[in-house]
Amino acid sequence: MSLAQVHYTSAAPGDEGTAGRFTAVGPGVSAALLAEIEPLLRHELPDGVADRPSDGELRSLPQPFTYATLSDGSRLVSRSAPVRDTAGGAGPGVRFHAHAVHLPPGVPLPGDRLPVEAWRSPHWVAVTPDGAIPDPLALPPGPTAVSEGLDDFAVSRGPWLAAVLADLRRASGPKEPGGRPVVLVERQCADVARWLGLASVTLPRECAERLTFTTYTRRPGSSAMRVVGMLPEDAEAARAAGLRVHVCTGQAPPGGGTDDVWATTAARVWRSRSPELFREARELPGEPFAAGPLAVTALCAGIALGPDGRAAATRWAADRPYALDAKRTGQLVEALTSPGIDDRTGPEFDAAGRLFGALEGRCPASVTAPLAAMLVTEAVRGGNGSLELPHRDAFVGPEGAEVAERLAPEILTELGDRAGPRSVARTVQLLRVARLLGVDGTDALPGVVDRLAPALLAEAEEESGAGAEGLPGFAPALLELLDEQFEVRTALLGALDRLAPEDPGAVARFLERVALPFTGTQALPHLRMCAEVPGAMATLGGDRAAVWHRVLRAAGLSPFAEPLVLRTAVGLVWEDRAPTVEEARLLLDAATSDAHRAAGTWARLVDAALGASAAEPPATGTPVGPSPASTDEAAALAHDLLRGFPGEIGGRERAGLLLLDLVRELRTGAPEPGWAETVRTLCAQADPVEPALRERAHTALVERLLAPDRPGAELYDFVHGDDAELIAAYDRTARTETVRTRLRTQPAYAADCFTVWTAHPHAGRTWPPVAAALLDEVLRPAVRAMSAEDVAEVEATVGRTGSSGRADAFRTWNRVSTLGRLGRRIAGRVRRG
Repeated sequence: MSLAQVHYTSAAPGDEGTAGRFTAVGPGVSAALLAEIEPLLRHELPDGVADRPSDGELRSLPQPFTYATLSDGSRLVSRSAPVRDTAGGAGPGVRFHAHAVHLPPGVPLPGDRLPVEAWRSPHWVAVTPDGAIPDPLALPPGPTAVSEGLDDFAVSRGPWLAAVLADLRRASGPKEPGGRPVVLVERQCADVARWLGLASVTLPRECAERLTFTTYTRRPGSSAMRVVGMLPEDAEAARAAGLRVHVCTGQAPPGGGTDDVWATTAARVWRSRSPELFREARELPGEPFAAGPLAVTALCAGIALGPDGRAAATRWAADRPYALDAKRTGQLVEALTSPGIDDRTGPEFDAAGRLFGALEGRCPASVTAPLAAMLVTEAVRGGNGSLELPHRDAFVGPEGAEVAERLAPEILTELGDRAGPRSVARTVQLLRVARLLGVDGTDALPGVVDRLAPALLAEAEEESGAGAEGLPGFAPALLELLDEQFEVRTALLGALDRLAPEDPGAVARFLERVALPFTGTQALPHLRMCAEVPGAMATLGGDRAAVWHRVLRAAGLSPFAEPLVLRTAVGLVWEDRAPTVEEARLLLDAATSDAHRAAGTWARLVDAALGASAAEPPATGTPVGPSPASTDEAAALAHDLLRGFPGEIGGRERAGLLLLDLVRELRTGAPEPGWAETVRTLCAQADPVEPALRERAHTALVERLLAPDRPGAELYDFVHGDDAELIAAYDRTARTETVRTRLRTQPAYAADCFTVWTAHPHAGRTWPPVAAALLDEVLRPAVRAMSAEDVAEVEATVGRTGSSGRADAFRTWNRVSTLGRLGRRIAGRVRRG
């Protein structure tokens, strides 16, 4: 069909108020469409155009080439050319003559060409013709002029190529860019057209058809096109408008200006002058702008790519192992494993591991052997612990022997190095590679597992402390190692079992996260205990004694035969806590002192005794009498510990236990003389002694000193020792209700207390005021409450145990009390009267 052509002439510079005009309009173009078309054909001249330009200057002015879509779905292809204006005015000026072709909706370009191919059509004219002229879009068959020189142009624009192609791809999307065109800054409109020519070859057909454009404008912000061209002098205004501007005439951008892998790969294809590869890549499965198909095509064609491009190709091929024939698969593997590549990255190696797994068994081993060699070499030299390693049969012929010969010394040297820090993943990887290559590491294995076992626990604890849950990062490779190598599994489990008594809690936490395979014939008593404790605690709850019994049974060994199971069991059940006295008694009775001594668990028993003594300090006002049962048990435990571990317990712990044992003897037996001095000495040796333990010792001492049968020598030493803390404890205990009751009901006891509290008036500075206060505030109220017969008995007892003078002193003290009571009664009656 014949397409309608339109001619338009713009106003010349200086023609104020004069608009351009359509000089010819083909059939079918309505007035409404002309109103929409006119702004597309109107152009501004660059600044500084001469009033009378020479022919050369006229030819150097922009010749805009435009492709636009109109509101009714039709399209317009036009070219504008600057022409002299000789119609009048002050002198010859310059105006634009636009020649356009209108394409109705749904009508393709002749020959199904792309609009940019008509850029150099010989049928564009710069004057309005008198009659019909050939259609500028009707081009002869074969390649069009637009494709000529594109390779050279792409190479010349190499620094900008990737960034521009990435933006042109985005601009060609199904959605309109919304008034945000891509701006290409070139000195010539022809170079902007060449950029669009590159896009027409690089992009899929449907995307290239969506790229509306004009190769020249001075107002890109108001343009409805997706791509616009500008001159360098107008670039700053476009940047200020916030547009994406590519100045392709200045300094090259650093690093290519984009991280778009597809665009970077496309740029390498263009710089290699291989545009036919774009068509080949589009024949491969994948999304239109996925980097993988294009990267695979480029690598198979011998084009070198960067690590991102190689990784994209490798991932694509790993996901589609049947998409390439044998020849191209071999070419891809050869390109990926080229010895000249020295910038491989971790993601690229990971992708290579996936590709090897996808190709193994589908391709001959001779094809995949270079991949296997590259992977194991990286595992040894690059330290990439996440690689998927090939199987032992990955190498055939001399390849495996060559790799083993090259890497074996490095593997054995690193495995045998005891000084350098090495992660679990690294050690596991080296052991797996050693087996893969048949490297004999038997001699190094004991040292390796001795270092690997504590590293497992440390790294797992570190990950857990950082908030990580589930399997540690090294766990999958570790479990594969243990599944592959029986000798490593046996040695490592044995090392962990030996390590467990030192830190059973860490081993138990590790086994909760990593289920190690120790269900075989190895004894492994400590590992079995560590694996048992979570279930025991979940089942038995807070009954730690029951948990301990169950965990100990899981060991399968008696603590008499293997004392270290005691240490593991105690560490698992109590970990950072001390057992209670009852639990400690259970532990002590469960094994001999020799077993506890060998296991080191005697220290936990000491902690239990001392901790119980400080757990329930007696409050002020506690009645004199038997101590709480727990304190009695703690004191009894202390006595047994001192007998069972005389050589192990020393320092402040020994002094604390002796203090507890003294408490027991003060309450139930006859301790050695010098009670007060012994208490003071042991408290000093146990310093810093727990306040509650000191309180218990002081209370036990003064309780005995307040008893009727206390030795006089001990009381004398106590009073004259002038120890303020002990005397204060005596004062507190003497004021308890138990003592007051005894004073009221036992005349002999009251007489004894009167004798003691009046016998040492000059014994230091602390005792006299305390004794005087006890006489007045404790004994006097008790005597007042007695009957006359009991008071007489008190007086007689004082006389018998002391002297007549002492009896007189009591009568005087009591008379003062009686007179004071009578005086208070009389005064009360007077007040009431």
